[in-house]
Amino acid sequence: MENVVLGEEVVIVGGGVAGLATALALKRVGVKSLVLERANELRVTGGSLTLFSNAWIALEALGVAHKLTSIYKPYKRGEVTNVANGVTQEILFSTDEGEEWLARGPRPVHRRALHETLLEELPTNTIRYSSRVRSIEKTESFGVIIHLEDGTTIHTKVLIGCDGVHSLVAKWLGVKDPVYSGRYAVRGQGVFPEGHGLKHEPQQFLAQGCRIGILPNNNTDVFWFMTYPSSIPSKEEEMVKGDPKIIQSKMLEKVLDSAQIVKDVIEHAHMPSLSWGPLQFRYPWDLLFGKVSNGTITVAGDAMHPMTPDLGQGGCSALEDAVVLGRHIGNSYIRNGGMLSQEDLEVEIGMYVKERRFRAAGLITGSYISGWVQQGGGGVGIISSSRVVGWLTKILRDRVFYKEFGRLSGLVQYDCGKLPTGLTSSEN
Repeated sequence: MENVVLGEEVVIVGGGVAGLATALALKRVGVKSLVLERANELRVTGGSLTLFSNAWIALEALGVAHKLTSIYKPYKRGEVTNVANGVTQEILFSTDEGEEWLARGPRPVHRRALHETLLEELPTNTIRYSSRVRSIEKTESFGVIIHLEDGTTIHTKVLIGCDGVHSLVAKWLGVKDPVYSGRYAVRGQGVFPEGHGLKHEPQQFLAQGCRIGILPNNNTDVFWFMTYPSSIPSKEEEMVKGDPKIIQSKMLEKVLDSAQIVKDVIEHAHMPSLSWGPLQFRYPWDLLFGKVSNGTITVAGDAMHPMTPDLGQGGCSALEDAVVLGRHIGNSYIRNGGMLSQEDLEVEIGMYVKERRFRAAGLITGSYISGWVQQGGGGVGIISSSRVVGWLTKILRDRVFYKEFGRLSGLVQYDCGKLPTGLTSSEN
């Protein structure tokens, strides 16, 4: 294989939300970066994600929020229906329709639209596709050395792993692997060319140990998900070895006939949008006490804090990471007159980790508990599941959790701050 040696200021592994947002944050403060993406094109998995106010604050700091808020409308309310008894509860997201809420209210966004919005702000040579990392070295003489599977060697001052749940960078740092939550999730996008006719409101359905959600993006597209408990992942893996239609068929079997609206959305699934897999998370104490940086090497997004999706904070927290990391690296860059000082960068990256560690651990914990409660106890993961516990959990869910959801969702709101201004270059 050809041995090509490249030199870069900052290298980001992974071209998902965290990687693209981090590259944009660095561009905004004048620092050039290279994103290594293993796929041969823009990587998009899953149909949509819901962005809460903390994500919109981060996107405002990145200078792109307006491009998405002009397309997607915020949710005002939603409903949760217990399929077994037909009882429906209302969820209020906000009663304030002021300008700030309209700009930062929770709203669904096509994942591809978010990726493309971030990507179009970056120089065309920012992403190197078909780039798989084989190994990482840290040396005193040459800084960080990255070896790619195609024989390319890259020297860099800073390495940021945004390479997902099974991060190679996190593994190199010695962070403990994520663990199985005891639940699986299927996600997809229902497409109705003639219009779906649904209100612009998220709806959830609880039935037979499953939690199903449908979230309209616009007049034609509806994001949907299903989470359900499963104690043996290997058996579930057999389900998806064939055509995506098998996934669709299996999901339809889990939905009661009384929930026809759910069946309709699943039947309209766009096959390429279907994703399936076990829900994993990192124990919060592994994040609190583990080593998530080494000099100028660190991680962000799912590589740092994989969590269950029950508070809708995976993508939101990744955007927070990007701004906070960009702020710290930008502070060092500006302070050193447009240079990246190795010693100063180590201090700033250590400060980034300190700032994000407790925030992320709290989100992991809150997401897990939220999922456990909404699933009615479930008896999965790290929390036991006696019948009494399940009964009490369902009471907590039905009588307290959803009624106070608007207040509870406020717990995840966070202001990640702004990016520093100073030495910037439109050429970066």
